Amino acid sequence: MKFLLDLSPAGLQRKQFPEYVCGQLLTPLTRYADAGGVYAIDNGSFSQFPEVYFTALLERQAEAKDRCLWVACPDVVGNARRTFELWRHRDRWLNGWPAALVLQNGAEDFDIPWGDTAAVFIGGQDPWKESQACADLVRTAVALRVPVHVGRVNGVGRFKRFRDLGAATCDGSGVCKYDHMLQSIILDTDGRQPELF
Repeated sequence: MKFLLDLSPAGLQRKQFPEYVCGQLLTPLTRYADAGGVYAIDNGSFSQFPEVYFTALLERQAEAKDRCLWVACPDVVGNARRTFELWRHRDRWLNGWPAALVLQNGAEDFDIPWGDTAAVFIGGQDPWKESQACADLVRTAVALRVPVHVGRVNGVGRFKRFRDLGAATCDGSGVCKYDHMLQSIILDTDGRQPELF
């Protein structure tokens, strides 16, 4: 599992750990310049969906769409039902972009449109994120070869849990702000990622 970091191009350049960092996470809240490599786009919905900034970011990145792994469809934190309603209207924002479905608390009780999503983004509140139901969703996605991204990974425990479940990428605001958080993950994993195959 590798990090996508919400950092400026200069900040990303300082985090040169290719075993652990694979690209940039662009968000409508920070609106950093594109570093020129692989990236994904978060929707910034953690408190309230910033639609104007989100659509402006998509417009800005339109010429670099080929480098984009996925764009997180707007979601409602902690509420799978409302998030699925937004997913059904995703073309309002994401027409032509590789759309990622954000999985929230209760997603295990719904039929996941695995064939329609470029990736799944593990959101949700912490107890759900650590639940067996969430782990089962990750395992299902991995079995179906749908890439999994995990939000709010700032510590070794969560990193190892989702890495071992087979998640592809993750992000963490703490890892972006504080070098010691990423260093701790690197040290506790011996600076190496396990071989998947």
